Amino acid sequence: MRSPVRSSDSEFPFRLGSRLVSKLNVMLLHMENMLFTFRKLARQAAKAAEKPTPENVHKFRTSSRRVEVLVADLADHRSSNDKKLLKLLAQLRKKAGRVRDLDVQSAALRSLKIPQEPGRKSQLMRTLAEDRAKREKKLVKALDKKTLAEIRKRAKRTASSLEIPQDANPLMLARQKFGALEVDQGSITDKTLHQFRIAGKRARYIAELAGKNAEATGLVESFNHMQDVIGDWHDWMQLAARAEKMFGGVQDSALVAALRNITRAKFRQAVNTLTETRTALAGKKPVSVISAVRAPSTAVA
Repeated sequence: MRSPVRSSDSEFPFRLGSRLVSKLNVMLLHMENMLFTFRKLARQAAKAAEKPTPENVHKFRTSSRRVEVLVADLADHRSSNDKKLLKLLAQLRKKAGRVRDLDVQSAALRSLKIPQEPGRKSQLMRTLAEDRAKREKKLVKALDKKTLAEIRKRAKRTASSLEIPQDANPLMLARQKFGALEVDQGSITDKTLHQFRIAGKRARYIAELAGKNAEATGLVESFNHMQDVIGDWHDWMQLAARAEKMFGGVQDSALVAALRNITRAKFRQAVNTLTETRTALAGKKPVSVISAVRAPSTAVA
């Protein structure tokens, strides 16, 4: 028989599966973190629908990914309801991701201070804003009342039947998730960085479930730093590609040339951060691999 778990959120009560709560004293996962993950998903979906600000869109995406990690990466098995929830969240997260990409690209472009081609910079900013408005409408339409109700219903069902091994160690699982990816130090590419960026996100969300102990905090901070640096490179890369599509190559536009040079620098920084993170997790002395990095095909000298 499943034991109810008290919740401070009376509008979104949850119970966890019996296997999960049967021996809490030996569990390594922090139960309240898991309950909060499901509660936050429903709230953030509603906020993104009502007011799709950059912050609300971003929080909805991260909330959905955290639920995905719990269900897809940690649970013993997935029910039909669980699979439908994951599919629904993946579809919505894709729409939200398109909005989020435009938000971060716009922020990056605003931060760019160059005297050349102010007109083209303004034109690119307007284009990003127009695209953002279109994507926002599609996201809000997708997050209608029926869909929000379905998210809420399926999230409750998943939380009530979630079964995670009692001895699941989130810190060990996070390290395994990240360490499963291998890389040739001499041929790190755009694709490689993007794969580690995604793996780092999932590993970080798993590690967060361990609670606020020193080891967990350190591991989360390490993944978070790596994710931020690689994500920064990815945002500038997308912005540079967008500018090049509009204005031509580096020979045709000073704005494109500036963006490509920034992308190159961000790429090298991201590779170093990735290497340092992997080395630290392996317990080895960090080394610089700048000389071994294969520069992205989009970079300029």
